[in-house]
Amino acid sequence: MKDKVVLITGGSQGYGKAAAECFSEAGAKVVILSRSEDRLKKAMEATGADSYIAMDVKNADDWENIARKHIQEKYGRIDVLINNAGGAVKLGDIASMSAATIDEIIALNLCSAIYGANTFAGMMMKQKSGTIINVASACAKHAWPGWSVYAAAKWGVLGFSKNLYVDLQPYQIRVSCIIPGAGATNFMEHAGAANMNVRLQAEDIGQAMLYISSLPPHVVVEEMIVWGSDQCVVPL
Repeated sequence: MKDKVVLITGGSQGYGKAAAECFSEAGAKVVILSRSEDRLKKAMEATGADSYIAMDVKNADDWENIARKHIQEKYGRIDVLINNAGGAVKLGDIASMSAATIDEIIALNLCSAIYGANTFAGMMMKQKSGTIINVASACAKHAWPGWSVYAAAKWGVLGFSKNLYVDLQPYQIRVSCIIPGAGATNFMEHAGAANMNVRLQAEDIGQAMLYISSLPPHVVVEEMIVWGSDQCVVPL
């Protein structure tokens, strides 16, 4: 990964921050992206990231006017795009959700990944190289009460990833989807619930992202499901 340009959304905390540290240690030039400039500055210092972008991943214009401009002007290329930004926003049954909450869940978890790929696929196509990793969720494979809208978004991420690879494969671009189980992050707190005491760490997902990106160019991981050994879903 020496000097590879890696852009990670949701890079100021959780899986994204852990991935930034993993890629930085591997020699990559890491760019972390999030809304909070204060958190980005702290994360950049903590992870060794090369630069940061403060913007809203739900805003298509920000991708075009901020993200593309930053990458093009500072690096001139992109080798790995990790669409990691996401969150449950709010948990609950569908009848209790407002249209605004539904729209936010879909925009944050699904549209952001589509916008990211839309912004940088052309650059990768010209390079005839690149890796895109989209982060879904075990909710794209299983069902739990209160997660229906979030699950719809993450099912969308998985389906988008599969079809995106078909589109980009002729240009030697790889597309992978990571499907994590419950991780030890502040994900649940942000959704208005108590954080879960689980074994799967953010660093474990960061290492999985690094592994996928470090494989020889002719090797593609279509999807990777990563569980903590303490989480059991029956039936799998």
